[in-house]
Amino acid sequence: MTVSLEQLRRCHVAVDLGASRTRVYVKGPGLVVDEPSVAAVNTRTGSLIAVGALAEQMTGRTPDYIRVARPVSGGTVVDIEMAQRMLRHLLGEKLRRQLRRKPWLRAAACTPHDSDPLARRASVETLVGLGARRVELVDTLIAAAVGCGLPVEQPTATMIMVCGAATTQIAVLSLGSIVTAVRLPVGGDAIDHAVIQHLRQHHELMLPSQSVRPLQLALSGNGLTAQGPSVTEIHGRDVATGLARSVQVDTAAIRQAIHRPLTAVLDGVGKVLRDCPPDLVADLADCGITMVGGSALLPGLDQMLRDATGVPVHIAERPDTCAILGLGAMMEGEISPLVLDPLAS
Repeated sequence: MTVSLEQLRRCHVAVDLGASRTRVYVKGPGLVVDEPSVAAVNTRTGSLIAVGALAEQMTGRTPDYIRVARPVSGGTVVDIEMAQRMLRHLLGEKLRRQLRRKPWLRAAACTPHDSDPLARRASVETLVGLGARRVELVDTLIAAAVGCGLPVEQPTATMIMVCGAATTQIAVLSLGSIVTAVRLPVGGDAIDHAVIQHLRQHHELMLPSQSVRPLQLALSGNGLTAQGPSVTEIHGRDVATGLARSVQVDTAAIRQAIHRPLTAVLDGVGKVLRDCPPDLVADLADCGITMVGGSALLPGLDQMLRDATGVPVHIAERPDTCAILGLGAMMEGEISPLVLDPLAS
C-alpha cells in the first residue's frame, strides 16, 4: 500500500473526497460526515450559502447570482479553496476545535488509482489548509478492500471493483499491494448521461438533472435484466415547446442505452484478468469479484458481470462507505500486517 500501517495509526482524521460525496472519519467517534460534495456560493459577495445535501437540492433551481459548485471531479480536487471551505462547514465549529487541539494533526486521504502527482498534491494541500501537519495518501482500491473485509494482507487474490460517480476502478490485490489494476472514466454519471441522451434523441424529452437515476426509471424491479416491465411512463419537459410532457418509453431501449457505457467496464475487467498471473486467477474462481461504491447498487449490474466473466460477483454490505471505513480501520489499528518468521539458519 502507499504508506505503512504504522504511519496510518498515527493519523487522527481520514477524508474521502469523492466526486459524488465527501466522507470524514475521526479516530474515536467514527464516521462524522457523509454529505454530497456540493457547495452553493453567492457570486456577488463570495460568501458560502450552503454545502452538502442542501446545496445539492439547489442544483438547477438557483438565480443567476448563486453558483452551485462541485470542487471534486473524478476523485480529484479541482478547486482547492472551495474544497477547503466546503470541508470546514461540513465538519462544524465544534469538531474543528477538537481537531485543533491536536499538537501535530495527521490526516489520511483516499486517492484514485494511478492518479498523477498534481492530483495528489491537490489532495494534500486541501487537508493542509485545514490544519493538518502531515497527510498520508492511500489508494482507494486498498482502502475499499479493507473496508469491506477482504483479506488484503494474505497471499491470496482478491478482486475489487470500485464503482464511483465519475470513474470505475478495478484491481486484483495480494499481500497488501495491487498486482494489476485499471481505472476507467465511466461511472454512475456516464450511465445517467446515456439515459438523458436516449430520451432526448428518441423522445425529444428533457429530464431534470436530479431525477435522472436509473434506479428511479422503473428499472428498480429487475434492473438490467429482461424480466422487468416492458413499458414505463417518464415525466419531463418537451424539447421543442418547453411544456411538461409524459411519454411511454420502452424499457428494453433504456436497458440498451445503459449497456453501452457498461461495455467499457466489462472490457476493463477482461484486461485486469488477462494481466493477472494464472495462480491468482485460479483464486478468483472461488472468491470472485467484490463490488463497492454507490454505482454498485445499480440493479442487474452484478448479474451482468457474472454472465460476462463466469466468476462469482458479490456486493459489499455497505458499498458506498467501504473506502472511508477501511481508512478508519487502518487508523484504529484493526488491520494487522502479515508477519513472516525468519527462516532458521
